[in-house]
Amino acid sequence: MQRPRTLGELERSGYAPKSVKDELRANLLEKIRSGQELFPGIIGYADTVIPAIENAVLAGHDMIFLGERGQAKTRLMRSLIHLLDDAIPAVSGCEIHDNPFAPVCLRCRNAVDEHKDLTEISWIPRAPRYAEKLATPDVTIADLIGDIDPIKVAEGRHLSDELVIHYGLIARANRGIFSINEIPDLHEKIQVGLFNLLEERDVQIRGYKVFMPLDVYIVATANPEDYTSRGRIITPLKDRFGAQIRTHYPATREQEMRIVRQEMRAFEHDGFCLSLPGFMEEIISEISQTARRTSDINHSSGISVRMTIHNMETVISNAMRRAVRLGENEIAPRITDLAHLPSSMKGKIEWNFTEDAEEDRKITTLIADAVQKVFRQHFPSDHFGPFLKQFSLTDGWEVWETAPARRYLDRLEQVPSLKKQVCAEGGETSPGIAAAAVEFILEGLALRGKITRQVHDQHLQYSTNP
Repeated sequence: MQRPRTLGELERSGYAPKSVKDELRANLLEKIRSGQELFPGIIGYADTVIPAIENAVLAGHDMIFLGERGQAKTRLMRSLIHLLDDAIPAVSGCEIHDNPFAPVCLRCRNAVDEHKDLTEISWIPRAPRYAEKLATPDVTIADLIGDIDPIKVAEGRHLSDELVIHYGLIARANRGIFSINEIPDLHEKIQVGLFNLLEERDVQIRGYKVFMPLDVYIVATANPEDYTSRGRIITPLKDRFGAQIRTHYPATREQEMRIVRQEMRAFEHDGFCLSLPGFMEEIISEISQTARRTSDINHSSGISVRMTIHNMETVISNAMRRAVRLGENEIAPRITDLAHLPSSMKGKIEWNFTEDAEEDRKITTLIADAVQKVFRQHFPSDHFGPFLKQFSLTDGWEVWETAPARRYLDRLEQVPSLKKQVCAEGGETSPGIAAAAVEFILEGLALRGKITRQVHDQHLQYSTNP
């Protein structure tokens, strides 16, 4: 059905305008009633953050997401756009999407007074009704609310004319959602400028007596350290947010793994296939989970899930390099690939010390702790008695980063007691996973003190205890 194109047609259609908060509330209730997923791609918040968001929207509260980096705060803000109507009518050509039944800007008021029922109507889709600004110290009131447009003055308009105003981001988000990332970074005088918007729902521009009752839903984000530190965000501004919602990191390793699978970059290349062992996914996720519990780390800024994603991409990339060099078509990350993780971990962890050598040692310890924890969960009891007995009669097992997968398979044929455990980890499915499982078991046994490990020129020599 064709949408009304004039104010008269809109009135005759029976269209009833709603405030943006009423619109969000109505659409949220409909999604809840129909069982739709409210925030696709948001993992681990179903019982914590999402109920708080629902309550805030239903109550009509402006909200602030409080959490450390990498907790999907920005994604949550942007997901709110799906609670807006498909499109709403506005006075055609209006910069602030003015409601044709109650226009607030002078241009639109004049247009409706002049053309009445023939006033042209445009339909504004969801996307233009969402505006976002990263708060930085150089953000000005003009950026957010508006200022005098010198071009309009040069065209001959008088400074006292309201039409010389150039609207800022907040005004342009009228009848929509305006989001501010890292709100404590706004200068205090800019924070003061938001008071009226959050409470009285109007703005003032450059001393003009301009009353603009904007209809805007305000959402913001902040880091807890910045939000609570004295002087970073002024108390009256905190008071004007109706809901403060605390985000968090994935509560379990499984949630972290699901996020990594969803967010990591696709590794597709003609002639290659990716075989990702489950235990390698667990180890990569456990590294971040362990880091968040480590006392040597300054947790005020957090350990972002981005570190987990980048770590996974790093080990896959190294496995790809190996496959290309060896002429193999299978990309299968192994324990030896973990040696390259410092490049994707440094800069994402704030330690309680500054020495580079100490950081390298701590990262190595984090990785080892994660490998050992995952190994213990895969092998909670001693499954390796026959293998260790047979292993004690050999010269040990040497592994290195660029060792061909076929070499592991050939050696496994000589050690049936180990082959059984490798198959239990999926090693029967492909040479790459078999090689990865061998390294996982050898490293796990070494970390548990069952065998020894020595490093010789990038080669790892596993042997029985003396």
